[in-house]
Amino acid sequence: MKKLISILLMTLYLVSTTELYQLLKIPDLIEHYCEHKALNPEMSLTSFLKTHYDHPVKDRDYKKDQKLPFVVHSTPLILFFTLEKGFTFEIKNEHLPAVHSQKIPFSDIDFCYKGFLNSVWEPPRLLYS
Repeated sequence: MKKLISILLMTLYLVSTTELYQLLKIPDLIEHYCEHKALNPEMSLTSFLKTHYDHPVKDRDYKKDQKLPFVVHSTPLILFFTLEKGFTFEIKNEHLPAVHSQKIPFSDIDFCYKGFLNSVWEPPRLLYS
């Protein structure tokens, strides 16, 4: 049941926020093709599609032509959700008290500065006796 609900919700989301809603107009395409086929029995599907999508013209059935899928594009639905109703952000010009910090020495501060840091970039020294 969860899978079915998730598929349904995903489908509703995609149809409302993308161009997938155009696929719902396919029955109009079939009906309009049948009308053209009744007027001209020699018309093939490719010539029908070329007439309506490749080089569309304004003829007497222009309003029906605009109802075909992927002819007219619209802005998809955009949804915004807000969770907190009373959120406000204020900046006050109050001066914060100065924070005094002290240096906390670690156990071998003399070795670190005098011995290690000064000699770290020197090449190793080997003594042979």
